[in-house]
Amino acid sequence: MERLYRDFLFVILAFVVVTCMINISSVFRCTSSKQDSSNVLPCVVSPMSCTSHSDSANQRAPLSNLTLVWDATSGEDRIEQQINYKPEVDLSRNRIILITGSGDFDVPRGQEKFIQDGCSIKNCEIHRDDKQKVKVDARLFNMMISYNELSIIKRKPGEIWIMYILEGPLATNDYVLLGDVFNWTASFRHDSTIVTPYEKWLPYTNKKNQTLKNYAAGKKKMAAIFVSNCDTSNNRMGYVNELQKYLSVDVYGACGFKQCDRSSELHCFEMLRKDYKFYLAFENSNCRDYITEKFFRNALISCTVDGYNPPSCDHTTITVQQNERNKYDVLPVTMGAHPDDYKRSAPPNSFIHVEDFESPKHLASYLKYLDENDEQYNEYFKWKGTGDFINTKFWCRLCAMLNDLKKPNLVVQDLGAWWRKPNICIRGDQRWRR
Repeated sequence: MERLYRDFLFVILAFVVVTCMINISSVFRCTSSKQDSSNVLPCVVSPMSCTSHSDSANQRAPLSNLTLVWDATSGEDRIEQQINYKPEVDLSRNRIILITGSGDFDVPRGQEKFIQDGCSIKNCEIHRDDKQKVKVDARLFNMMISYNELSIIKRKPGEIWIMYILEGPLATNDYVLLGDVFNWTASFRHDSTIVTPYEKWLPYTNKKNQTLKNYAAGKKKMAAIFVSNCDTSNNRMGYVNELQKYLSVDVYGACGFKQCDRSSELHCFEMLRKDYKFYLAFENSNCRDYITEKFFRNALISCTVDGYNPPSCDHTTITVQQNERNKYDVLPVTMGAHPDDYKRSAPPNSFIHVEDFESPKHLASYLKYLDENDEQYNEYFKWKGTGDFINTKFWCRLCAMLNDLKKPNLVVQDLGAWWRKPNICIRGDQRWRR
């Protein structure tokens, strides 16, 4: 019996020793990262990353005055704080941002983008290859980068590696082998280092007077959807088919019987604005924070020539004048991200979410009610004139944060686990839990 007791104590002691060794090893791995260790905050060990992507606030060391900019666990996108951030910098040389792999990012080489966007810190240059053998400060990787491609890249001391992702988790690689590789993330997710949403709504400090009108006037048709991908993880077409049993829904594209030529998108959206009361802004997957141009560009805003051109318009040929903005005047019905994500990203009371209804039949009943009650329908347009969609200045924020002499030393310990952690996406037969 005494021997059994000694063996038990030995097992407990061995477990404690092994646990301590693992923690010490993790700390060493973080603090000996390939990024410069001078003038940076210490790396904080967490289950998934160093500081940046921890799920538990009490596992993080405080970042003092840097918290608002760098704290990816805050639940906020921190876009405004990052735009206005003026860190302590060394302007003796330009910082080089190298776009690596197949990603094009549709930005000019050199400093043009930083000057064009009116960045407060402009000493950054964009390069697309490293043949010039310049000192690289940051490498920006497209979401489709593979483990094999990364394995042949020789990483130099001081480089910050950034994963840039705009597609949902179900449409990307699983990144299962990419642990301890990237320092920062840039995606639509609110727990990214640099949040890059398709759009960012910001209310005015002083609300402008609204031009009240009847947004239902002249609209004779109920609902429309533009869709060509018919087989999706959230079964959006199954929902549409069920909805059509109770409500008139016109389906444009490969998944329906109506066509609107993609070469004349402006005409399609003008038709949508004039003829339809509702637009089904259904994403191809139901994932947290994943809200694309289907919601923003197709329903709430239009593309411009003068002034700010929304990010969701970057890859389209639509060009209309500034005074045409916010003119689509159609009420979006959404499927995709969690309802709370839409509330955080969109103007208040500007959309209807399918999650708020027990079934397509119940949704159809409510849309019919709005169709017969113009006053209630117009409640969804009272946000107009109370704010605007702003330029999120991704490249300005990247440059400022890259220059920050006190930036924390971040390492994403398991990119795959972070990107596809539990409850990030749900299937079509599941519902978001409030």
